[in-house]
Amino acid sequence: MVIPSPFVYWAQTDKTISLKIDLKNVIKPDISVGDNNIKFKTKGIGAHGETHYEFSLDLFSSVKPINEATTVRIFDNRVDVVIQKEKPSWWPRLTAQPQKPAWLKINFDLWKSEDGQESEEERNVMQDYPGLYDTLQKEEMGYRKEDLKKVYLVIYNLFQFIGYTYILCVIGIRYAKLEYDSVADTYEHVGPAMKFLQLMMFLEVMHPMFGYTKGGVLVPFLQVGGRAFILFVMIESEPRMQTKPVVFYLFILWSTIEIVRYPFYIAQLYKKEIYVLTWLRYTMWIPLYPLGILCEAIVILRNIPYFEETLKFTVSMPNEWNFAFHMPTFLRVYLLVLTFPGMYFVMSHMHKLRTVKLKPKIVIKKCK
Repeated sequence: MVIPSPFVYWAQTDKTISLKIDLKNVIKPDISVGDNNIKFKTKGIGAHGETHYEFSLDLFSSVKPINEATTVRIFDNRVDVVIQKEKPSWWPRLTAQPQKPAWLKINFDLWKSEDGQESEEERNVMQDYPGLYDTLQKEEMGYRKEDLKKVYLVIYNLFQFIGYTYILCVIGIRYAKLEYDSVADTYEHVGPAMKFLQLMMFLEVMHPMFGYTKGGVLVPFLQVGGRAFILFVMIESEPRMQTKPVVFYLFILWSTIEIVRYPFYIAQLYKKEIYVLTWLRYTMWIPLYPLGILCEAIVILRNIPYFEETLKFTVSMPNEWNFAFHMPTFLRVYLLVLTFPGMYFVMSHMHKLRTVKLKPKIVIKKCK
């Protein structure tokens, strides 16, 4: 059973913290104040009716214990608690954590600004200072609300996770029904979804450019751009390649990697360390990345005769630009770069990340 928390309104001076607990008919509240924590339990009438209420707050800084300098006053419609700060100072917020509980509010009746100016109960403070409420709401005394960037990133990663899960489910269900006969039609059934998700992945190249995520642009550009080249230039533009078994295996490898990567990113956004998810994120690449690069190399190798036959994307001279481009030759060079330097670059990058993320924690114990 979850015990609800009452609404708590707080204010401060440089020496004290004032809490107004919005509960009626409170008789003997159980209040304990530690070095930087306050706990409250009682039975009363609040937003959830007549029931037991409690809350616990880890405070921004140290306060004096309850038996020294804490005042508790019980009224018919509220409980007032005044706590003395250990050292006179102005706190940027009440709690140690930047996140503010939904039930914690600002007590405008007792609010004082840092320069000591009180808000007057008999005056309409919001009318005298029309920007005060907006300023306090934005600052929330040091609290950080979940901003639009975080919401957007969660929605994006969740969308991509669902998309790649859908692709794996379609491939799996069709294979369970038709067995190997389903392989040739893989691109026909999941190709449109894969193309859409791949186009969406170009947002990951722009995220660090606009400060949405940390890290560089080069690595995501090479990874996303390389996969887009295989999907749109090698597979989409050559219908004969779309029925090859290698497309079936390639889509499985790509999707398996992504259904772990995107939940890991969501967990990181909420600062949740799920070890199994972290381990999978930085371990699955060891077999999957080489297999994926091998499948991509096979796609390129099988396409070289097709592009020699059709001369698609080949530019011959003479022309008005005085420029020549031979697609099969480019594919041979790209194949060499992808197979050896490309694989080494990606694998070394992931190895460095794995070393940092999964390094054993060193615990130093003090000898007594």
